[in-house]
Amino acid sequence: MLRQGEPGFEEARVDRIFNRRLTDRQPAAVVRPASESEVVDAVRLARSRGRQVAVRSGGHSWAQWSVRTDALVIDLGGLREMELDEKTGIVRVSPSTKGGAELAPYLAESGRFFPGGHCPTVGVGGFLLQGGQGWNARGWGWAAEYVVAVDVVTASGELVRADATQNSDLYWAARGAGPGFPGVVTRFHLQTMPLPAHFAHTVQGFHLDDFDEVMTWLHDTHASVADTVEIVALTKTDVGISPDPILLVTALAMVESREEADHALAPFRANPALDRAVLVVDNQPTTPEAERARQLEDNPEGHRWAVDNAWLTGSAAEVVPAMRRAYTTLPNAQAFTIWFSMAPLRELPDMAFSMQSEIYLASYVLWESPADDERCISWLADAMRDLEPVTVGQYLGDSDHTRRQVKFMSDDAWDRLQKVYAERDPDRLFVGYLGDSVNANHWA
Repeated sequence: MLRQGEPGFEEARVDRIFNRRLTDRQPAAVVRPASESEVVDAVRLARSRGRQVAVRSGGHSWAQWSVRTDALVIDLGGLREMELDEKTGIVRVSPSTKGGAELAPYLAESGRFFPGGHCPTVGVGGFLLQGGQGWNARGWGWAAEYVVAVDVVTASGELVRADATQNSDLYWAARGAGPGFPGVVTRFHLQTMPLPAHFAHTVQGFHLDDFDEVMTWLHDTHASVADTVEIVALTKTDVGISPDPILLVTALAMVESREEADHALAPFRANPALDRAVLVVDNQPTTPEAERARQLEDNPEGHRWAVDNAWLTGSAAEVVPAMRRAYTTLPNAQAFTIWFSMAPLRELPDMAFSMQSEIYLASYVLWESPADDERCISWLADAMRDLEPVTVGQYLGDSDHTRRQVKFMSDDAWDRLQKVYAERDPDRLFVGYLGDSVNANHWA
């Protein structure tokens, strides 16, 4: 254990933290367990010393949830387990495991697949606890839906298994409570699926002058596209295509054959602005590796980040103008904004994750110099403010409640989570959410 002020503490405080716009919050100490029993010991130690507990899985949360003032940080980077049961297709995996860089290639060796995070370096722990917006969530559902069990160290320092039949309150909370989960998950049991036989994408690029027409068409069309297709529209700067930011409409089919992909991607050939496109790729074969490599380029290491998001609802006439600032005024050449289709909405299972709508929008601003902090953060705040009239809530994974309070659970789920706290962690050993979240839209 490294205590505040000791040699090596500062490195441990922010070890594996992806966002280099580092918080100045100072934990009391950091412990790096190498086994499950050492996690148990750490929780019991914190309780005996009157310290709260914060947990670090992959370190990829933009708000740096695991760096908490006066808390004992339990860094799970030393737990390294990844084992597939070939008969059941269930993989046991440690929370710090990188979903794209480690788990995906491991499963591919056995012809299996798990809808992990798009950025390959994201650890599965925080990703799954907040719901898990993974590959083709509109068709396959949220990654948390594939969690069949979790092993948890509770606030009392006991190691338990939680699933649909035992400790079901913890199982419910582990699928969506995010940093508010009252325990330390040491192992996830995940149901995998067969690796799709064929990946193909359609990509259409447009000048931003065509933003309104293209996004209105997409808004009115995306619900009718086959649910084997992941649909994302983003604005980014790609100097290989244009020196100025462009709007990219992308559709990734994950299917069994080229013919199935061709049929699934056909609706995009009806884009009314297609004759003005600066780039058109139609039903081009791709691979999971190529798609992950592209994601890695968009999410480089060693940068300062500000990220925010919104679940949007309404007509195209309401939503498209509200998105305009986020899409057409990017603050630098590295920033990007995504529009992610979830339509038609699927009914969610009984789990803490309970907030979604037909459209997800997130803006990612990254830069290198601290001198750009205020400008970049202010731009993001303005872009999110424009969206408030059509915002119903947000996704925990791209949030920072120290800057903006937005609803992230249904009212019923939030009330139910308070009952789990009362039963499982009445003394609030675990730190919970940043910013004293009240699960409400601050402008309401």
